[in-house]
Amino acid sequence: MDFVKMHGLGNDFVVLDGPFEPTAAQVEAWCHRRRGIGADGVLVVSPLPDGMVQMGYWNADGSPAEMCGNGLRCVARHAVAQGMVDGPDFVVQTAVGRRPVSVRGDGSVRAFLGEVTAAEAGPMDVAGYHLDPIRVGNPHAVAFVPDCYSTPVSAVGPVVEGDPHFPERTNVEFATVVSSNRIALRVWERGVGETLACGTGAAATAAVAHRKGLTDARVTVDLPGGQLTVEVAGDGVWIEGPAETAYRGVI
Repeated sequence: MDFVKMHGLGNDFVVLDGPFEPTAAQVEAWCHRRRGIGADGVLVVSPLPDGMVQMGYWNADGSPAEMCGNGLRCVARHAVAQGMVDGPDFVVQTAVGRRPVSVRGDGSVRAFLGEVTAAEAGPMDVAGYHLDPIRVGNPHAVAFVPDCYSTPVSAVGPVVEGDPHFPERTNVEFATVVSSNRIALRVWERGVGETLACGTGAAATAAVAHRKGLTDARVTVDLPGGQLTVEVAGDGVWIEGPAETAYRGVI
């Protein structure tokens, strides 16, 4: 089976052509950093009628996820490279609906992540951090901290992820507002751990910050893996950033 190793700002994926649905055991094995290919997750890209493609996504622990922002950008670029679509602007069918994407000439991708909605559980305090639960197709809990770089993400992240307030588990964002158009961010991803970048996490954080009046509608989010541009447009949010191929191989 052929695969492509891709990443968005270091958030990396094993990308497969579909239709195909891997087992949880396969996903875990392929994503293992020492005994497998090594990745934060697995993406399956399948052509659909009317010039669309289908995106399937599984976290490194084998659990399926509703949405992945960096993964969506990688799916878009892969679909263009494989000739699955007719041009650079098309629609990706995801588990949470259709998402328009645009692949730029420089390889970057602009993608719509849908509406950002408040979670049923309101703001809360967990493990000593004030959290704003929010959904970008998938669940997030955003904490604004004085300095995200000194925050013990690997200690607090799993505690919040598995807290009873989040029956589906949750992604956890630790954000520092640098200015009205800049946010520094680290993310503990559900089913993965801390990653170099998280597209939906950046979108969730930017949306919460904008709603609180902390930032403008368009911000640069500084992640350990690089910078992502996020634009809040009404109730929805767009992200733009790189999607790159690392190598190709055979499983």
